[in-house]
Amino acid sequence: MAKTSGQKTKIIHILNFLRKYTDENHTLTTTQIQEKLSELGITADRKTLYSDISCLTEMGYNIVQEPTRTGGGWKLVNRDFELAELKLLVDAVQSSRFITTKKSRELIKKLGSLVSDYDSSKLNRQVYVASRIKSENESIFYIVDSIHRAIQENKQISFTYLSWNISKELVPKGKEKRIVSPWALIWNDENYYLVAFDAEAEVFKHFRVDKMSKVNVLNDKRLGQKAFSKYDIGSYADSTFGMMGGKSENIVLDFPESLVGVVIDRFGKDVSLSFGEDSRLRLRTKVVVSGQFFGWLSGLGTDCVIHSPAKVREDYIRWLKELVKKNESIKDQ
Repeated sequence: MAKTSGQKTKIIHILNFLRKYTDENHTLTTTQIQEKLSELGITADRKTLYSDISCLTEMGYNIVQEPTRTGGGWKLVNRDFELAELKLLVDAVQSSRFITTKKSRELIKKLGSLVSDYDSSKLNRQVYVASRIKSENESIFYIVDSIHRAIQENKQISFTYLSWNISKELVPKGKEKRIVSPWALIWNDENYYLVAFDAEAEVFKHFRVDKMSKVNVLNDKRLGQKAFSKYDIGSYADSTFGMMGGKSENIVLDFPESLVGVVIDRFGKDVSLSFGEDSRLRLRTKVVVSGQFFGWLSGLGTDCVIHSPAKVREDYIRWLKELVKKNESIKDQ
């Protein structure tokens, strides 16, 4: 057989054809593979094709030959991901708030390349999620990557933190340049948050990653290692409502058994539950007390009350009174 310039890459092209055009229900005949190679200027007889496919199977690719009237068809039946798994990933990407619309399309297109063209069309799904607002920060992937690199290399980072203004623009909030020691990334309430030690304030703070810009990894080593070693990052994420700042408190909630599902969904299965007075349940847990926590609690209505501590209960009552007072002060136009 005459040598051609594509002989060294022929086996790779064959694998790509099988990935793109075959699956459980579709095959490529030997003749069809030869035709596709010919379009690339590569010649191949049946004997060398059989040899190439044999090499691919020896490398672990599950390539099956199905007898057909035209002499047999080949199909690649094993994939890195099953179609059902990719559908799940597509749904997660499409519904994720922190991934921009543009990046969502790019990721879904790449996921589609992991299956045949026939199955790729099945990934064009529409996921509807109430009140979903996509991030507009196109650089978030690179920001997350920089933060991970800083954590791995034990380095501090600098960045500009942004907030929305009345013109619906993201503008710098506070200091133009912040320097912190990054210790963890948390996925909470459909957003990425950075947990970092602020040496100037000597406290841990959290920042919405999609509102960070101009992130740079510095040469200075991270600070706050001793404080972070005492941190339970899982409990921190569970107890911090919407990552809104506040003081961490051990509290006891008193509620009817009908709300046990709501409470477990919020705090997890590892919380301490016991029966109190009148067959009502009592939850003992730690939360970061904030307006967001009070808002969640008020949404449960009169059935759920703060049993202790008294100070948190008083703060909650004060918060409710302020809410009522503010609304009562508004006059109808």
